[in-house]
Amino acid sequence: MAQWTQMKQLIPYLATQTLNELYSPSFPMDVRCYLANWIEEQRWEDFEPEKVDQEPQALTLLDQIISCLQNLAGQNPNVVERMRLQHISRNMNVFRSQPFQLVLKVRDVLRKERELLSQASTQIPALALFPQPPAQDSMAAAPPTRDVDLLVLKVLEIQDCRQQIHQLQEELNWERQNYESMQGTLQQTQTNGMDPSMSEVTKLQTNIKQHEYNGQAIAKKRVQLLQEAVSSLEKCQSRLISRIKAWRWEQHQATIGHPFDDNLSPLQTWCEQLLGVNGKLRQEVMLAGEPIPELQERLGCLLQTLIQSSLMVDKQPPQVIKTQSKFSTTVRYLLGEKVAPGKPVLLKAQIITEAQARNLGQLGSVPSENVGELINNTAILEHNTSSKSTCATFRNMSIKKIKRADRKGSESVTEEKFALFFTTEINITGCDIPYRIQMISVPVVVIVHGSQDNNALATIIWDCAFSEPERIPFLVPERVPWKQMCRTLNSKFMSEVGTQRCLDNYNQHFLAQKIFDKPDIAGDYSNMLVSWAQFNKEVLPGRPFTFWQWFDGVIELTKKHLKSYWSDGLIFGFIGKQHLHLILKDRPNGTFLLRFSDSEIGGITIAYVAPSENGGQKIQNIQPSTKRDLEIRSLGDRIQDIDFITHVYPDLPKNDVFRKYYTDNPLPRDTTSGYLVVSIQTKVGVEALCDSPQRSETPQDNNSSFYSMDQGNGASASPFYSLSPNNQFQTPFQLAPVPLQGGMYPDPLSNPNGLFPGPDMSQGSTTEMELDEILNTLSE
Repeated sequence: MAQWTQMKQLIPYLATQTLNELYSPSFPMDVRCYLANWIEEQRWEDFEPEKVDQEPQALTLLDQIISCLQNLAGQNPNVVERMRLQHISRNMNVFRSQPFQLVLKVRDVLRKERELLSQASTQIPALALFPQPPAQDSMAAAPPTRDVDLLVLKVLEIQDCRQQIHQLQEELNWERQNYESMQGTLQQTQTNGMDPSMSEVTKLQTNIKQHEYNGQAIAKKRVQLLQEAVSSLEKCQSRLISRIKAWRWEQHQATIGHPFDDNLSPLQTWCEQLLGVNGKLRQEVMLAGEPIPELQERLGCLLQTLIQSSLMVDKQPPQVIKTQSKFSTTVRYLLGEKVAPGKPVLLKAQIITEAQARNLGQLGSVPSENVGELINNTAILEHNTSSKSTCATFRNMSIKKIKRADRKGSESVTEEKFALFFTTEINITGCDIPYRIQMISVPVVVIVHGSQDNNALATIIWDCAFSEPERIPFLVPERVPWKQMCRTLNSKFMSEVGTQRCLDNYNQHFLAQKIFDKPDIAGDYSNMLVSWAQFNKEVLPGRPFTFWQWFDGVIELTKKHLKSYWSDGLIFGFIGKQHLHLILKDRPNGTFLLRFSDSEIGGITIAYVAPSENGGQKIQNIQPSTKRDLEIRSLGDRIQDIDFITHVYPDLPKNDVFRKYYTDNPLPRDTTSGYLVVSIQTKVGVEALCDSPQRSETPQDNNSSFYSMDQGNGASASPFYSLSPNNQFQTPFQLAPVPLQGGMYPDPLSNPNGLFPGPDMSQGSTTEMELDEILNTLSE
């Protein structure tokens, strides 16, 4: 919110009319203030009026604005502000028919703000203390044009000094020649007894001294300019190297869903500009009257660093690699257009261990021990004239064998990290010697069987989320604060599912209770430490799986079958049973919500209010539907099938909100094929047992769900069958609810991100199947 920070300082200086024009009733200053950080993180500049296909994205942003305002209203203790925020959020609904108007309005407001700040920076001294925010469509990796321009100007000034010195030297040589000639004439006139005029001689002597003085002054200035130019080049290149490291770090973080712009063209331009400046400065140092060893050494070090830092892994290999499987990766050289023509540049890849990666501090050192057999591990560096990129693509690489290190204690093979190490020797135009350059990939985990994939992914996620940018390869902390884990889980969930709806505070609280095994604790978990073992080594209490395995199952289920339901806010998500009872206890019979199963991997269940035998109410949980179940019959059709669930929590008629997900058409009364038409329907508990001719032989739990195949004439065909006959629970309301912070459970109705919104959540864990050595042996 750097831009809004500056605007708050500028607003007192702006005219009322300007403010009214900038912040209209449709987009009041309150929204700009309360949502400043969120607003400045969005890519408003991507929207253009002619791009009508962007309307769904615009609608999503509108929904997020309304949701954020409603969240703020619910959390604000000030009644006046709370009412004001609720009023604004309701007014924002006028954009629903034309969400494009809103995004263009916000874009124009931000543009106008930047324009006002730019104008004011020279008029209001206080504002000059803050840097001007860049336009949203500008690349963070773009070269600092002003810095490079100043460097180029310094080089031109140095060249001009050299030319002045050369010109002065020519004039000085001419004056000296005239002086020597006049000296001979003077001696001859004195011999003949004539009285010579000394004025011309004196003038020549003065000119010679003046030229010598000017030449020395310009030479001194030239050396000073060279010193300044080299220092400026060092600072500019230092910023470039920092940006290259930041790009690599952002690429690493993209694994857990962080935003990442993979465009390397701005960095390539920056590298090429600095290489050109370095070459000109080295030439100027060589053309100096006397050698300047210090500058030559500094420029040589800068050149070497630039050449060696310009090798980038453009497309990283998959971070979980199965032996005997093909994969690809692309390495790009940012100074490719400066590579000397002639012999092709061949890149070689090898796989290295974590210990070998730590020993790569000495540039030019290549690990001697081969820990894996890598097939198709060489590629030619090729220049693409259309994209102006120079890349080596390893298209069909494969790890045939891998040598494992000795493991400590309970360490699993899926916790062992490797990397791909790329090396080559390169000649740059204008440089006398070849340079050996190298680069390593992000960490990878090598597996030998698909059953190890989930645990290997957990290792990668922990590494990406919690490693430090300048770490020793590949060190990660053993424990991290829960708030960091929350951000990681939420980011991973949103990126994998492909949704703008995040996990909310209730989801977060339940996930914390689950990973810490503290279902009765209602306090703040933010600073509690989560260990790697809790994440993916130790199984959850009473379950055969780890936290990560369970959470990853939810991601897979949501990604493949529930994305739209989740994005529309129809799924509550992660919720504990006590909280579930608390929010449903006062609801009428037939009220239901959708929650992720906490008893099995990748399941979603329907919790609903049902009448109890004594005339009261109870909460029923229908058998979870898994990926396989939803492939047979969609969630929307299942909900349509179950007549006794009528309203989605809090009180929305199910047919109103789920109608678009119903796919069944009325069955025809007859067919021309001679066959009766068959359909699949969901039946629950007693209803399913009563319909089944086999009910006396196949007792089932009262909460199980079944499918019956109904014929076109309405008769029930047998047999019926059940998917996953799991034991379910039927719990009355006597369970005491556990309060959250402040002694009370928060009311989900005050949370507006869809029906069940959210900000932040979860990932998972790992159990290892030691198939590594067995399968390696079999492959031999």
